[in-house]
Parts: sequence; C-alpha cells; structure tokens
Amino acid sequence: MEKSLDKKLARILQDRSCNDFILADAKDADMAYGLSAPGQSPESHASEAKFKTLDEYRAQIREVIRQGLVDIVLMSASTSEVLTLREKLFENTPITPAIRANDATDIWLAGAGAVYGDVPSRPFRTATLDHALCGKAECSPEELAAKRGADLGLYSITFNNDLERDYEALVAYKAFRIEAEKKGFRHFLEVFSPNAPVNAIEDVPKFVSDHIVRTLAGVTSAGRPIFLKIPYYGPKAMEDLVRFDSSLVVGILGGSAGTTLDAFQMLYDAKKYGARVALYGRKINNAEHQLSFITYLRAIADGQIGAVEAVKAYHGDLQKLKIAPKRSLEDDLKQTAVALSYNEKNKTVSMTGADKSAEQKPAGKPRKSFFDSANNAKVEEKKSTKLPDFSSMTQEEKMRWNLERIRRSM
Repeated sequence: MEKSLDKKLARILQDRSCNDFILADAKDADMAYGLSAPGQSPESHASEAKFKTLDEYRAQIREVIRQGLVDIVLMSASTSEVLTLREKLFENTPITPAIRANDATDIWLAGAGAVYGDVPSRPFRTATLDHALCGKAECSPEELAAKRGADLGLYSITFNNDLERDYEALVAYKAFRIEAEKKGFRHFLEVFSPNAPVNAIEDVPKFVSDHIVRTLAGVTSAGRPIFLKIPYYGPKAMEDLVRFDSSLVVGILGGSAGTTLDAFQMLYDAKKYGARVALYGRKINNAEHQLSFITYLRAIADGQIGAVEAVKAYHGDLQKLKIAPKRSLEDDLKQTAVALSYNEKNKTVSMTGADKSAEQKPAGKPRKSFFDSANNAKVEEKKSTKLPDFSSMTQEEKMRWNLERIRRSM
C-alpha cells in the first residue's frame, strides 16, 4: 500500500502552502529510558510508581497502527523487528514504520542518578541499518530491494559549541549518511538544543538553525534528510528556517507532556508558522486515552479544529469513556513551561513566551504569519465547510470520519 508520508511529502515539496501535515507517534522511548519508558501504569499502587510493561507498550502501538491516523510510527529497532518484520503490521496500512537510528549520549537517561544527559553529547549507534531493513547483520541485495523492514530512521545530533565534540558528531553523521545512501535507507534529522554547551550561546534558536543550514549545505539530495525534527522555539525561528530553503521540510518535536493545551497549541502554532511535521512521544504516551488524543492531533494538523476547542472535546471524550482526567478542564486549558529535550532538567521554556514576538498572545490567536497570504483562499474555503460537532461524536464515529477524510485526501 502506498504510504501517506510519501504522498504528503511530494505535495508539500510541490506546494508549501498546501494543507498537508505529517504526524508521527514517537514510540522509541526504550532507547532513552529504562523501566519507565512505556509510561506509568494507570492502576493505583498506593502512591508507588508502577510502569507499563514492554508488551503493553507494543500493544498500544498496535492500536495506533489500527487507528490509522498518524503517518509515521517511530520505534526502537527491536520493537520494529516484532511489529514490522515478524507481524507485518505495516504492510496493509498507509503508515510508515521508522526506527531510531542512533542513540547519542544525551538521551542516555536510564537509571537513577544517570548524568550522561548533563555532559556534552557524544555520538553512538546501537541499531544497524541492516538489522532495521531485514533483521540480521548483513542483508542480501534481494532483501534490501524487498524493504520488508523499516527503511526510514531518525538520526539525532546535538551541537554544543565545542570544536572537539561537534566535529565528532559531524564525522559520525557523515558516516551514517553514506551508509544509508548506499543501502537505500532514508532518514530524518533531529537536532536538539545544546544539552551542555561548552561555550556560551547567546541565541540558541539561531545557533541551532545556523548549524542545520551549515551541516546540510555540503550534502546533495541523495543523502539529505527527508525532513527535520527540531524544538519549536516560536514563530520567528520557525519562519526564518522555513523561508531559507524551500526544499527543506521542517518538523517539530513534542518535548515533555505538559497540559493538553500545551500539546495542541504547539501543533497549531508550529503549522501556522511553517512546520509541516510533528513528532509527539511523551505527549501521546502520557495521555489518558491515546487514540482520542491522536484523533484531535490529526484534526488540528488538518485544520479542522482549534486547540482550545480540541481540549474541550477531548475532555468530553474522556467523560464518555468514563476515564478520569489527570487535570480538571480548567487546568488543562492552561499553557505551562515545557521541556524541549529528552532530559527534562534542561531546555525548559514557556510555550507562551518561547518567542518574544508571541508573548502575551491568547491561546489560539497567534500573530499574523508570513504564510497566511499563501493560504487565504484555502482558509476561506475551509470556513465555508461546516465541520461536525466533535464533542457529540463517539470515538468510533470520530475515527471513521477522520479515516474517510484521509482517504479522500490521498
């Protein structure tokens, strides 16, 4: 089956003002955390934290695949082996499987007292491309051509304004790119905020954007990432990067869980200012009901509902499902400081103040975007199309409605 990712990328590259938006569920936390990776169990254990099992984590991924609303599911290579190679769950779905292709030291956060995330990142790769593609150390030419495994991966890099460490990271990325190109393995590039800068950085968003541009300037199309995954620093940083290179598809990472409005508003704003991809991991994994949460992410990404309305509708779903929300509706409609890195001790920003030009703007009413003029006609067309009342629909009706809309757009 043709993948929605490929169709959307083609349309986005042809027309940056199109409404297409790529949504990914990042279920690769076992590459970063230890026993806590699958998320906390909803059961009560007398205030003692108890976490879901890896089997439960993978069961949730199966549900997300069956739902069919995301475009990518990002997994560890071991989980991909089970779901992609053995169970073949992605063969008859528009969803693309992907693996975390490297695990640099800034995401080594397993174990009490781990300090790896507090020192400058160093490159490392547990997964091999052959294991992702065919499940063993060396794939035959026939196995590479068949692409039964995952042929897409996330590669992560962190610059810390240090010659030795940043040089080491770029050498490792170059080796990965060359190997990936030879084996027909695609990748998207994740660039974190500096996790432990050795020298002072006055403007972190500009530092990150400048390093992305410089890193990719010497890379021809055959070896370039199909899109970027970066922290959402606010309108100006996003627009500056998107406007620089029309061939560069920019996406955001979700960061820590926060409130439901944090998640929904970040997606709404990022798209408004030029992002065309969002990868949410902890925000989805920590949701009271992941499938409902994803339903509204999809609706926001496709321009069908606003962030505040989506929060209210999501709480209505929880009530119908008889699931107790973690926060009251009033508290869940607040925006809070959100960590934009794996290590939640670092890079925490207020999403309402991530960009000075966005300060004091009410939720759902960000400043006018450079991209608005290109979308005016489509916005007016969308206004004339009456949307269903999401709050009165059952979960099954919402999923069916979204699936039909996705099929029509493909």
